[in-house]
Amino acid sequence: MNKLSIGSVLPAFTGIDQNGEELSASSFKGKRLVIYFYPKDNTPGCTAQACSLRDDYSLLIENNIAVVGVSADSASSHKKFIDKFHLPFPLIADTEKVLLNLFGVWGEKKFMGKIYDGIHRTTFLFDESSTLISVIEKPNTKNHAKEVLSVYETSI
Repeated sequence: MNKLSIGSVLPAFTGIDQNGEELSASSFKGKRLVIYFYPKDNTPGCTAQACSLRDDYSLLIENNIAVVGVSADSASSHKKFIDKFHLPFPLIADTEKVLLNLFGVWGEKKFMGKIYDGIHRTTFLFDESSTLISVIEKPNTKNHAKEVLSVYETSI
């Protein structure tokens, strides 16, 4: 599992969002981009993380920061998750694990002594020139938006 390293350029990607629409890396040209990978819609940690980003979304927008979530859930699962929690940002349905592998977040995990393959909760932060400036490998799900904003504040 090879994650992107600081200084890497945002990989060219195209994904399908909750509405079945294509979303690509070029959609975020000139913006700061937070692309966060999470294990599963409607689970406690993933919901807390998404709601943290939702609750401070206006601050993120004020700072020219776009947010995109990615998991292996289906577009219809994402749509229900967005509707239930009123999420203002898109979620990419990476059912084929293309982006998960491209960003190096799919791999071996352990839980209660059991080993399995899954998504490593990880957030990548890119600047306006699409350069990776930070990777948050173990996000604080309840305060994730504040973590993100503090990275961008210190990178100015």
